[in-house]
Amino acid sequence: MQLTAVGLNHQTAPLSIRERLAFAAASLPDALKALVGSHAAKEAVILSTCNRTELYCVGESDDIVRWLAGYHHIPTEQIEPYLYRYQTEEAVRHAFRVSCGLDSMVLGEPQILGQIKDAVRVAQEQQAVDSLLNALFQKTFAIAKEVRTSTAVGENSVSMAAASVKMAEQIFPDIADLNVLFIGAGEMIELVATYFAAKQPKQITVANRTLPRAQELCAKLLAPADSCLLSDLPEILHRYDVIVSSTASQLPIVGKGMMERALKQRRHMPVFLLDLAVPRDIEAEVADLGDAYLYTVDDMMNIVQSGQQARREAAAEAERMVDGKVSEFMAWQRSRQTVPLIRSLRDEGERARQYVLENAKKQLAKGVPPEDVLERLSVQLTNKLMHPPTHTLARADNTHRHLVDAVVEIYGLQK
Repeated sequence: MQLTAVGLNHQTAPLSIRERLAFAAASLPDALKALVGSHAAKEAVILSTCNRTELYCVGESDDIVRWLAGYHHIPTEQIEPYLYRYQTEEAVRHAFRVSCGLDSMVLGEPQILGQIKDAVRVAQEQQAVDSLLNALFQKTFAIAKEVRTSTAVGENSVSMAAASVKMAEQIFPDIADLNVLFIGAGEMIELVATYFAAKQPKQITVANRTLPRAQELCAKLLAPADSCLLSDLPEILHRYDVIVSSTASQLPIVGKGMMERALKQRRHMPVFLLDLAVPRDIEAEVADLGDAYLYTVDDMMNIVQSGQQARREAAAEAERMVDGKVSEFMAWQRSRQTVPLIRSLRDEGERARQYVLENAKKQLAKGVPPEDVLERLSVQLTNKLMHPPTHTLARADNTHRHLVDAVVEIYGLQK
């Protein structure tokens, strides 16, 4: 059996296919037991995220694909067009690239490494991982860390949400000390709010036209959050250090006058405002106020595009590092594959030594002079050790020149 990776991702399959082949977190332990128990794979790790489902196995790809289709009750021919298969060296390279974020929808994103670690942990708990996959993923984790510390592949913002947090951090030293207000509760606000919530700000408030939608978004965030109505904004605006707005309103929600009053109440402490709406939610004249730092969707796009270019340049360096690490891993694996052969060769030599030693002891017990016993022992041992290679060479013809070359190299002989 060989190292094999079988899977599909956002590049090869639409969401409708990906969701049919996904594994729920609760089902992973049983799925791993079923996969290894079916003998389709000797070892297995299943990685399943919103963007990819991948099976890293010690096994044959045909067997693994048949198991995957059967587990999800889908005919093999229906999923085959969306799958990729990697074996041995290419499987190693794929694992390394995925862990470094080089195969992600957002180039260089760090979340995938944590997802891989979780997948390996579950596989280890189910005893679905042995020496080969354990070695592969330990190397994978080390390489991902090295790539992220040695290159800038994950440093530049490549999404509106990530760029929003980075921009706020340029104005304020620590997000954890800030009060953050989100105006609107749509998809874009949810994405940005998720990034800010990960930084655990002091306070999060979601203001929306309807309270239930705002409350629903607050419940999703990984940090405490309050909700309010848009009509409350004039009274509460001064409390917030960061204001992010994205609604479908056709008229501005935050005007220059409203912001001017809020700044006076704040004693002119700075405010970071991000207007992601089209048409604008925040009047352009707010940017003229001395302590208001207003950025629009166009400003953020420029940051995102420059970040994407910087990550692409860093990714090229990361790819070179991955190629070198793949070569190192394959060389290590080849050296490990010879260990059983070396052990077997030494065992054969030990058997030959024991055989001639027993004969020597018998000769000594019979009173044969030690000099004669030693001479006989050396001849017998030489004959025992040299018989296999000389017998093989005697039978070798022109079609077995590799055997001749191997013996010449092993013993350092002249042809």
